[in-house]
Amino acid sequence: MEYISVKGLDKKVSRLMKGTDYFYHNAYDKAAANMDAYLAIGGNSVDSAHIYCGGESEEVLGRYMKERGNRDQIVILTKGAHHDQNGPRVNKEAIRHDITTSLKRLQTDFIDLYALHRDDPNVPAGEVIEILNEYVKSGTVGAIGCSNWTWQRIKEANDYAAEKGLTGFTFNSPNLSLAKANEPFWKGCVSADAETCSWHEAEQFPLFSWSSQARGFFTGRFTPEIRDNADLVRVFYSDANWERLERAKQLGAERGVTAIQIALAYVLNQPFPTCALIGAQSAEELRSCDEGSRIQLSRAELDWLDLTSDQR
Repeated sequence: MEYISVKGLDKKVSRLMKGTDYFYHNAYDKAAANMDAYLAIGGNSVDSAHIYCGGESEEVLGRYMKERGNRDQIVILTKGAHHDQNGPRVNKEAIRHDITTSLKRLQTDFIDLYALHRDDPNVPAGEVIEILNEYVKSGTVGAIGCSNWTWQRIKEANDYAAEKGLTGFTFNSPNLSLAKANEPFWKGCVSADAETCSWHEAEQFPLFSWSSQARGFFTGRFTPEIRDNADLVRVFYSDANWERLERAKQLGAERGVTAIQIALAYVLNQPFPTCALIGAQSAEELRSCDEGSRIQLSRAELDWLDLTSDQR
């Protein structure tokens, strides 16, 4: 397993991050077994959120760490300030509520990586930085970041932090995958486009990709004629993505790996620090991700897969 460093955190972060958006109390044994298997291959970073599974995701993770006595081995990434039925919640009261609740559920007094799950462009980025710095200064949170923020808003926040001598964002968690999104998967979500990736490269700013494997687009199950998954059709069905799939299959056949492993490698071989959030729920899926994370791709191969070049 490879790891990256994130400013503000002493621990290294594994490049495969375990997703927990299926951790429920009534399936605790499955979640625990999945965590054991993930840690066994060298993974140490777990992605959760205040809203996942109605709060059960964090509770199950907290129970698991307490029963195993392994809190110190795990890097917790959790998120808050997601909107609700009344609209955006990027404000001091909501952030305090979500952090306090997450700490209780996780049965810990420290969150390694804390991200705002959504943005509210009506709130000045500097105001958000001021709020989050209270938790950094108190030792409640290690590194702060964001999910589904544009790079321009991140820059605005970090310019403010630099001017005021405060801690800025040190990681970003948008969608990044070989398949490019036609539109947001959910309203308010952000996918990393070419401009975003160029900014990340220039800044060498860590990116944690959700839906890193495009929600199964590269498994081989889907074709232009198979349209039973409305969300996948809406977000990822396009002529360009079908060509990316064909190229992933071709390169995979040459390497003796699968197209979905090539898609994972695409995320992990970007010219800036990346981690991939994975949803592996079985030994076979975890093995596939582990093997995919070891594939090395050249810049020319990345460009070819991404349809920006016909040479590799």
